[in-house]
Amino acid sequence: MTKLRVVVLGLSLSSSWGNGHATTFRALLKAFAARGHDILFLERDVPWYASHRDLKNPDFCRLEFYSGLEDLERYRNVIAEADAVIVGSYVPEGVLVGQWVQQTAKGVVAFYDIDTPVTLAKLERGDHEYITPALIRDYDVYFSFTGGPTLDHLMNHYGSPAARALYCSVDPEAYPALDHEKRWDLSYLGTYSADRQPTLERLLIEPARRAPHLRFVVAGPQYPADIDWPPNVERIDHVPPGEHPSFYARSRYTLNVTRADMIRAGYSPSVRLFEAAACGTPIISDIWDGIETLLQPGQDIVLAQTPEEVLEVLDTWAATRRDALRASAQKRILAEHTAAHRAASMERDLLEAMDRQHRDYSLALEVGA
Repeated sequence: MTKLRVVVLGLSLSSSWGNGHATTFRALLKAFAARGHDILFLERDVPWYASHRDLKNPDFCRLEFYSGLEDLERYRNVIAEADAVIVGSYVPEGVLVGQWVQQTAKGVVAFYDIDTPVTLAKLERGDHEYITPALIRDYDVYFSFTGGPTLDHLMNHYGSPAARALYCSVDPEAYPALDHEKRWDLSYLGTYSADRQPTLERLLIEPARRAPHLRFVVAGPQYPADIDWPPNVERIDHVPPGEHPSFYARSRYTLNVTRADMIRAGYSPSVRLFEAAACGTPIISDIWDGIETLLQPGQDIVLAQTPEEVLEVLDTWAATRRDALRASAQKRILAEHTAAHRAASMERDLLEAMDRQHRDYSLALEVGA
């Protein structure tokens, strides 16, 4: 097997505080390294992650920090000689970083969009915070958090030569099923987002108001101080990844809430779906196109639109029905959606891009001759 030298410039690997990128990169790159590849992760050194680092010395890749665009010059040679360089979404000064990488790298250059629907909505508004249409055309592969019709849109409308789904996933070793006494009837784990808040209000906060006999929890940073939390909703500011399995194990059910742009695009699963399912915690979720391609509604996951539907599950479902749901979801995720599955997919797509690059180079030589 070909050993690839890969450089990743991502939002964060060292800190999971306030972002879902870190856990996604950790699972994916750990599994990719297990396939024999060499990885250097370059992270912009910013104060809000520097003060919340929960992974300083990964054992699956080299993690190094740079202070800005000029500081990236230290890595010019390693980027030029890498087999593949992957730039992630929301990287600070991502457009300039992407342009510099595309000009510098001799190997395959890819973009990994962990925020695809948000990215496309920004592009439609003319917002080029971290990528432009021109950059999309010049990335050899566009790895997308979103699958389905969005991939065709990236290729047909924006000119990507190869848009490929690369969903987030779970590392089963990091997210085992634990046997803990249940503390909450329904939990939610996620950073505050204004466009998710109405759904959280409808599917957790309102059920909590109506069912004071039940216990709820919302864990995650950046929630505004003026939110009116019912007395039976516990608030936890941050749960580091190492404590996620314990958090899920103490939840009878957990809630999945999807950002509005991702609901509109469909086929945009949250990493929390995979992690909770691997931990054996039954999931109640909002509804979006494509969820049935990952987890079968009614068999692997409960879909809900109203407080009444949530409360029906919490108040009336027998333990046997709940256990069947969680066991089915866990089996499906471990069989199809682990980090090992994603690493194999990314490796295949990178190798195909390398083959295309070599064919194009050979054809150019023939034409030139």
